[in-house]
This record gives sequence, structure tokens and C-alpha cells, in this order.
Amino acid sequence: MAYLPKWLTFLKGKEVIIANAIIAILTIGGQQLFSFFMFSCPCHVGQNLIYGLAFLGVPALILLIVGYALNNQTWRLVTGKRSPLQQEGTCNHLLQCKLTCFVLSSITGRALVAPVTWLAVTLINGSFYVCAVSEYVSMYYFGGNPNITASERRKILAAFPCSQLVPPELSRARDEVILLLRYQSQVAGWLLIAVVVITVFLSYCLASCFSPLSFLHFRYWTNYVHNEQELFDEAMDQHSRLYAMQHVRKFFGFAPGSENVKEIRIPSLREWQAISGLAFLKLVDEEHYDYSLLHDWALKDSVNRKYLEIETRT
Repeated sequence: MAYLPKWLTFLKGKEVIIANAIIAILTIGGQQLFSFFMFSCPCHVGQNLIYGLAFLGVPALILLIVGYALNNQTWRLVTGKRSPLQQEGTCNHLLQCKLTCFVLSSITGRALVAPVTWLAVTLINGSFYVCAVSEYVSMYYFGGNPNITASERRKILAAFPCSQLVPPELSRARDEVILLLRYQSQVAGWLLIAVVVITVFLSYCLASCFSPLSFLHFRYWTNYVHNEQELFDEAMDQHSRLYAMQHVRKFFGFAPGSENVKEIRIPSLREWQAISGLAFLKLVDEEHYDYSLLHDWALKDSVNRKYLEIETRT
């Protein structure tokens, strides 16, 4: 019996943690490239806030939606039906609601990895925050002229993220404003990281406390579910391949990989047309579907005897 190396044994069962770490690293790299090539503050009153918040929030929202879409559990939750083996009852209904809430929480936790990473890294970087709120800093704290109007003060502050637009006499005030805003942004970023870490830790602790399984039993259950899914995927791939092979054999007269093929079937023009259109999942009866046009043809059409013999060379 072959034993796995220690590092593989350690990593087994931690696929979720590894996947989350990879997602976080990719998000950090993407954020850095995005900031370097795409972000350029307009330095104009009224536009800075919209531009900064758009670059801060819109990518996070997109990453959240993608996180939901790429999780198989999302589609299980959306398309899943109540099992006919489960009897109707108040207890089962309550249990189903609890299971739905648990699965939805798990999906949301996985989906939040990328957007939270994006927000945290972006806040620690500080550029988006500085651009968004620079015009709202009080100029009086930095030696500004108190005689200027509020609109003029906002116009001056809105130009602070762009050093080339700031007059030389205001360069010191600009540096102090930028330092203050970067401080606020980085503190907010680290607080967000701290809140997320504490929340995740407490969630795991509460889940472990209320779990009916012991630590080793929970590990066994996790391994069982993982192995069952792998075996099911392998069987599903083989089953669908064998099922599709029957229809391909009926259409061409032989199956891929066959040896010593003596004859091949010549499909008619009508048959080519029958399988060449756009396919939709078609309901045959209450229990079965046609998965493709070839599938529909194979179940309905009788096979004619237009075969061509293949010459064999000795």
C-alpha cells in the first residue's frame, strides 16, 4: 500500500483553505495590476468621490457575484428539489430551512473571500480612498486661507491627489492631507482584516461547538463527502461517455476506438440535418429528457442499412 508524503497528508482535507488562499493571492495581484494600469484620479470636484468609490466597490461587487456563480453549491441550492425519500413534516421542514441557511452561509463565506481581499488591499494601498474623499478634508487644519469660499476650497482639495495641479505654496498642505487620508484608509483596511479574521474564527468555533460530530468523526465525514464526489464525477463521466457512444455508434456504424472495423454507416442528408441544428434540453416524459439532437434522433429514427464495407489490408 502506497503512503502519501507528509506534506500531502497535511494538505488533504484543507482544500477549502488552500483555494481561499489562492483566490486571495490572485485578487491581490489583480488589484495591483488594476491600480497601476487603470486608476487615474480625475482631481475634479464631484468626480473624485464617484470615481474612487466605483474603483473601490464595483470590482468587489463583480468578484462577489463571480464567487457565487463559480460555487457548485449555489446551483445545488437553486436547482435542488426536496428528496422524495423525505417525509413531509414540521421537523423536516425546519431541518430543511436550517440546512438551507447553513449552505447559504457557507456559499457566502466562500464568495466573500475575493471582494473582502480586494477592499482590504485597496484600503491599505490608500490611492482610491485619497481620491474619493480628498475634497471633504477641512482646509483649516493645514494653514489654508480662511477667506476662500467653500466651493473654492473643495476645488483646491479635489486637486490634491494630482501633485502637478497643486500650487507650490500648497505643497506642504497637500502632503499633510495625503498623509492623513492614507492613515485613515490603512487603519480602515487593517480593521476590516481584523474583523474578518475574528468573525471567521468565531464562526468555526461556534460551528464546532454546536456540531454533533467529534473532531475525528467530522474529518471522516469531510473525507467521505470529498471521495464520494470524486467517485461520482468519475462514474458520471464514464456513464455519459458510454451512453453517448451508443448514439454515435448508431449514427456512424462504429464507436471511437473500435478495432477491425469492417463497415461504416453512411448517414443520409436528412439525418445530417436532423442533428445539425441548435439543441435544447427536451422533455420526453415526466422522468426523462433528450440531451441533444443526436440523442433525439437515436431514440426516434430507425436505422437504415446504408453501410459501406471497409477494405482490410493484409
